[in-house]
Amino acid sequence: MARGRNALPGKKKRRARDKKLEVPMRKCIVSGTEKPKTDLIRFVVGPDGSVVPDLEAKLPGRGFWLSAARDVVNTACSKGLFAKAARSKAVVPDNLADRLEGLLADRCIGLLGMAKRSGSVVSGYEKVRAFLRDDKAGLILAAREGAIGGRRKVRNCAPDLKEWDQLDGIELAQALGKEAVIHVAVARGPLADRLATECGRLQGFRDPFVTVGVDEPCSAAGVNEGRVI
Repeated sequence: MARGRNALPGKKKRRARDKKLEVPMRKCIVSGTEKPKTDLIRFVVGPDGSVVPDLEAKLPGRGFWLSAARDVVNTACSKGLFAKAARSKAVVPDNLADRLEGLLADRCIGLLGMAKRSGSVVSGYEKVRAFLRDDKAGLILAAREGAIGGRRKVRNCAPDLKEWDQLDGIELAQALGKEAVIHVAVARGPLADRLATECGRLQGFRDPFVTVGVDEPCSAAGVNEGRVI
């Protein structure tokens, strides 16, 4: 076993890596609960007294954090919690929750476009299923309006991966420069992780897409026999 000075470099690297993986916690000014900052949205009050969303969490000034959810943002607006937290004037833009939905959707589209340019995205039903079976994916995306049966068959290829369906087909197509997109997979890596974070935040502002019909559960027998139902 390495001892003394010979053991320090490895330990330092592990500690630095573990520290890097830790996500700082922040308190939501509505609920008072602490959550990972990736699950919240930071706001600052600008020089003119207006409330500004800081999605990158980099703007100067004292920040105020809210859980990434439409009802939480609406509560903060209706109860004047920005001004209370800032102890000063805080002018809230009209339809702040709607604006946040648009900003978060744009971030998801932008990240997916970056992933495409880096060559870490595949799209299309058969290509995505093959990518998943090869265990290359870190993220599954599906158009909100995509057929339940097709989405279920894609998920069955990688049941441990969460499927994100916050973007619609037009938005996915916009990101990938195609006419129509339903199924997308992103390779493992930082872009997939960032995209999952933004999809998680966008999820709090978009209601689930309503589909016609009932999604019947996939039988265990069908999976065990190698059949995708």
